[in-house]
Amino acid sequence: MRAAVLHTPGETPEPREHPDPGAGSDRTVVRVTAAPLVPLDLLCASGTSYFGRPAVPYVPGVQGVGVVESGPGAAPGTRVWFSTTAGMAPGDGSLAERCAVAADDVVPVDADVPDPALAALGLSAVAAWMSLTWRGGLRPGEHVLVLGAGGAVGQAAVGAARLLGAGRVVAAARSAGARDRALAAGADAVVALDAGADALAERFADAAGGRLDLVVDPVFGAAATAAARALSAGGRLVNLGGASGDTAELSSAVLRGKAASVLGYTNNALTAAQRAEAVGAIAREAAAGRLAVAHEQVPLADVATAWRRQATGDPGVRLVLTP
Repeated sequence: MRAAVLHTPGETPEPREHPDPGAGSDRTVVRVTAAPLVPLDLLCASGTSYFGRPAVPYVPGVQGVGVVESGPGAAPGTRVWFSTTAGMAPGDGSLAERCAVAADDVVPVDADVPDPALAALGLSAVAAWMSLTWRGGLRPGEHVLVLGAGGAVGQAAVGAARLLGAGRVVAAARSAGARDRALAAGADAVVALDAGADALAERFADAAGGRLDLVVDPVFGAAATAAARALSAGGRLVNLGGASGDTAELSSAVLRGKAASVLGYTNNALTAAQRAEAVGAIAREAAAGRLAVAHEQVPLADVATAWRRQATGDPGVRLVLTP
């Protein structure tokens, strides 16, 4: 089969012939129709991550959409979303014509959403959805701030907050293009992340109408410092990434005075059932045209170019490879 094969950690995968996983596999074999290229793919392939150096050659790709061909679990012909541990454990991933997947990592999808659109949402949307619901405890009418709102997680969080009944959704992002994407996703207001923590805290509070109940934070750093200061009494900040830095300055007096909460989130903490439920809800909303992430389809044959674009380009436009 054709696949994107990485031979040396830290380099760029190239389209190559690669052993087909179908014959004799004890896992669910999926014919891949769409696979997003995400930051985790590049991190795993770098050879410098906390997962360790991957065994090469291997096919990157930690998630995708496709159709079951054989194996345990879902019946052949079932359309599915799936995840893999490619780059985190031995084995190949989704950037190929076929992929062998653990049965628990396959989620049947019957919602009528295009495969590339669902692939673009994927785990980014799962993180956004579950940060708002399971971790953040969003209640109808609450005011939400999404940091890094032009990225895939941010766009999904803006759209999901609106769907889940938020009374006001504020989006914060650095570039004008990112803020435009956040508005398209459903934000009521946008804030430029181009100032220090004091100024940002004032901007956040003003944009949120003087009430800020929940912050979805994939960036941390100065933006999280400002957001924590702007929280209302009983407010929650859910952190799920550190795109702007691994540390933030949080005031004990502010947190105690507001009885505010700072919560960590990772998709790895979800059960298979939780993840499947989230994927199903996301797919239904996407099929209805209510949830989307800006994306671009790229042929698998152009994986090397797409890989370099992901490393150096605009992370708010998800690149989706189509074998």
